[in-house]
Amino acid sequence: MRIEHLVLGPNDWVPNHPSIAVRVYRGLRSADGHVPDASAFERMFASHGWPPDWRGGVYDDHHYHSTAHEVLGVYTGHARLEIGGPGGNVVTLEAGDALLLPVGTGHRCIDADTAFRVVGAYPEGQDWDLQRAAPDAATRARIHALPAPPRDPVDGAPF
Repeated sequence: MRIEHLVLGPNDWVPNHPSIAVRVYRGLRSADGHVPDASAFERMFASHGWPPDWRGGVYDDHHYHSTAHEVLGVYTGHARLEIGGPGGNVVTLEAGDALLLPVGTGHRCIDADTAFRVVGAYPEGQDWDLQRAAPDAATRARIHALPAPPRDPVDGAPF
């Protein structure tokens, strides 16, 4: 596994996170060398305090969450996501990759093959919201008040 870090500042109307980097985990494999399936991602995330919440794709419009950090585990297919808002970083993901999006981080799916599916999870006790507009003062306050997750969703290390 290889981990990439993207530090993003505010971009256009998207706040992004002021201090926590986006993490892109490349090439996750099980002990026998296979790409994790949906259940394997769910078990991994849950074992590190990130209970899985849903399975599916990624919205194709720019959005962010102001009440939760998010991790996506790609269990099949591939896609290109734009991270950080309009004109942001383009990240190509494929089965066996995961993506940690700190609270406030903009993201959208640019394109994906028909097989693309992810598991979405959030730290224990955090409920996600959906923001598609510039943050007001209350939204910014929620983003800044949310602490870093206690543990990394993939390797379980303290954040």
